[in-house]
Amino acid sequence: MKITKLGHCCLLIETKGKIILTDPGSYTVEAHSTLENIDYILFTHEHQDHYHIDSLKVIIRNNPNALVFSNSSVSELLTQEGIPHTKINHDQDFDLGGVPVLGFGEKHAQMHSSIPPSSNLGFFIDNKLWYPGDAFTNPERPVEVLALPVSGPWMKLSEAIDYALLLKPKLAFPVHDGTRFGSAHVLPGKVLTQNGIEFVVMIEGDAKEF
Repeated sequence: MKITKLGHCCLLIETKGKIILTDPGSYTVEAHSTLENIDYILFTHEHQDHYHIDSLKVIIRNNPNALVFSNSSVSELLTQEGIPHTKINHDQDFDLGGVPVLGFGEKHAQMHSSIPPSSNLGFFIDNKLWYPGDAFTNPERPVEVLALPVSGPWMKLSEAIDYALLLKPKLAFPVHDGTRFGSAHVLPGKVLTQNGIEFVVMIEGDAKEF
């Protein structure tokens, strides 16, 4: 499995001859127009840093055979736009051309008690990579590679570290980090490596084989 981090939560995942794109949102607009040979596009939820409709239209225009999969809230928006897609529910297994994927999770992490949480669906890809979206959901399966959220209005960095310690992946790398390099890319590694979890810093444009 090769993962290229286009930025924030937009990942280009190449595995078993397929190319999967996650959450092309507003932070990575410039990268979207150059994407080619995309087979599948996955959306965890509807927030603009994960779902950017103008970018999606560009990606689909340049990749007309790409199939779109999403959670329930994005599904409603895609239906309004007339974009063909498949809605995935919590704890649903599906297949992407020979790549097994599990949709797991229901709610976005809470930002404040006065704000009802939106829906959120994580994806467990090829029995290896767990990308939780905006939540600290336990997929209830062994995780080899964790796309670890490290920054945002719904979390603290200490929660991210505890989440990784709970799941005990072999390796974790940071996502949901905007466009800046900072302490969120440094501090987790100091704790996780002491607990047997390799932490690989990936910033915009980085690619790595897992």
